[in-house]
Amino acid sequence: MVRISNNLVGILNFVTFLLSIPILASGIWLSRQGTSECERFLDRPVIALGVFLMIVSLAGLIGACCRVSWLLWVYLLVMFLLIVLLFCFTIFAFVVTNKGAGNTVSGRGYKEYRLGDYSSWLQKRVNSSKNWNKIKSCLQDSMVCKSLIDDGSDNTPVDVFYTRHLSSIQSGCCKPSNDCGFTYVTPTNWTKTTTTSGNPDCNAWDNDPDTLCFNCQSCKAGLLDNIKSDWKKVAVLNVIFLVFLIIVYSIGCCAFRNNREDNSWKRYP
Repeated sequence: MVRISNNLVGILNFVTFLLSIPILASGIWLSRQGTSECERFLDRPVIALGVFLMIVSLAGLIGACCRVSWLLWVYLLVMFLLIVLLFCFTIFAFVVTNKGAGNTVSGRGYKEYRLGDYSSWLQKRVNSSKNWNKIKSCLQDSMVCKSLIDDGSDNTPVDVFYTRHLSSIQSGCCKPSNDCGFTYVTPTNWTKTTTTSGNPDCNAWDNDPDTLCFNCQSCKAGLLDNIKSDWKKVAVLNVIFLVFLIIVYSIGCCAFRNNREDNSWKRYP
């Protein structure tokens, strides 16, 4: 007799198998077509995810539909480990993104960011020269600062610029800190003036489009604020996905029990 739980596990894993094909294909495409270090950085994780989903879904599909109990057992073990890891990551994401926020500046439409406001774990990641060089390369490739003047805003008066709502990365990486007191020329061009500020970002600023404030602490802080926002969204989605995985895992346990009962029935007619 066909068991409903086995059919559900088979259908779910067939859908997962189909989804793994474009994920794997996109990873292979990135590895061959990526023109920058930033693009090539993503290919291995995407390929690994595609292969993982393909293998696990095949194990669940064959185990449920063909009544192969050991394959279904392996599938359930992997699912259990995935649930535990996802649960731990979700808790971790909420903890490390609990600290940090942009600082409101009087008379400015944008906020400014301080690296020390964020969790020490995140600070260590961006303070690593190896990590930051890769991140900086990605930021430069994305031309996040060039977008400030591409729309003709290089002629924007200073009072209008000060009222603009900049993203955390644009505020941290594309302009000097308000502490420096530099003279505005264009959004990415400022005249350095003598300053008594102890902010090290004032010395790090350069009008060179490839430098700007990409070596500033504020740029790292702006990136962390962006990561914090993204991770919180991912954490919420993870909670929903976690509930889904637990339901699938429960159905898989029923299918595994069905397989054992069927095998026992065949051995003892």
